[in-house]
Amino acid sequence: MDRRTFLRSAGAATTASALGATAGCLGLLETRSARAPPVLEDRPNAVYYPTHVEGMEMGEMGKSGDYAVMAMYSYSHRFWNVNGTTVEKTPIQEGDDAHIMVNVFDPKTKQVLPDAGVSIEISSDGDTVSQETIYPMLSQPMAFHYGANFDIGDVDAATLTVDVSVSGVTSGGVVTAGEYAGRFEERATIPVELPYSEATKENISFEQTPERAGERTAQEPMGMDMPLGVAPAAGDLPGRVLGDPANGEPKSGDAVFATTVVDADRFDGRYLAVSPRTPYNGYIIPRMGIQATVERDGDVVYDDALDRVLDPELGYHYGRPVDVRSGDEVTLSVTTPAQVARHEGYETAFLEFDDVTLTA
Repeated sequence: MDRRTFLRSAGAATTASALGATAGCLGLLETRSARAPPVLEDRPNAVYYPTHVEGMEMGEMGKSGDYAVMAMYSYSHRFWNVNGTTVEKTPIQEGDDAHIMVNVFDPKTKQVLPDAGVSIEISSDGDTVSQETIYPMLSQPMAFHYGANFDIGDVDAATLTVDVSVSGVTSGGVVTAGEYAGRFEERATIPVELPYSEATKENISFEQTPERAGERTAQEPMGMDMPLGVAPAAGDLPGRVLGDPANGEPKSGDAVFATTVVDADRFDGRYLAVSPRTPYNGYIIPRMGIQATVERDGDVVYDDALDRVLDPELGYHYGRPVDVRSGDEVTLSVTTPAQVARHEGYETAFLEFDDVTLTA
């Protein structure tokens, strides 16, 4: 990780040292997740079924203003950070006790909120255990969320208090539209309770999947009473949908680029919206850079970046007011891959893209 600070009640700070990525080094950690199989050597450059699947333990939900949050935890595990076009594995580190995850969403519409700028402080009986800005992440069982591995310290069993600080979606550069306009701008800190114990953690489900690992498919979403970052079905998108996203087209970088042209007052007329989603589960893919070029009768009538936009009907997408007409040729170019950390099974996908060309 780029930076980690672990605070003890005695005030001493310690820095975690990295373990090697080999199975032997991971075996030093006394958790089931530390006994996870080695990363596959022949992974496809696409979504694939992971080497193992894990459950999680749910905490409480809290609300404040425009935000609702939920916290949960599982075993510490490896994940991959994306910085520009560089992908770097974050192995389990000595002292990592649990992988703590936070879901941030709109309590009214249950829309999951990427780009919210989330940090958490964990305390037990009023003493700070750990604090950190946590990563935006994609996971096959729980879609988009925020998470990181944490040192819980000497806590064996307690109800932890997780103070979730949200900077605001618009502060991250996201445009809000329709009924979302003017919302998700304020900062908020929301405390939630997370019952934690080593015994409970060690009873969380953990299954190796050697017979399926590496297959071009994905683990199904986890059955949880919690909103997931699922993109609207292609058939439910408003406007005139281009291509055939219901059958997985157009696709590039193993992402499906559902694209529609909407004529709506909230966009002051005709509007081009691109909704990239994962194959198999249809999760939103946030924090990308997408450029659109529109040609009409051989002339370029639009050539610019699309905004990251949050809209009640279109969900999280990339769009701009563009007068796209019937017969126009629309080319989508990914300028920056999704700047989100990935759990196993997503770390080789959504990184390299060919242009997508559609006829309106």
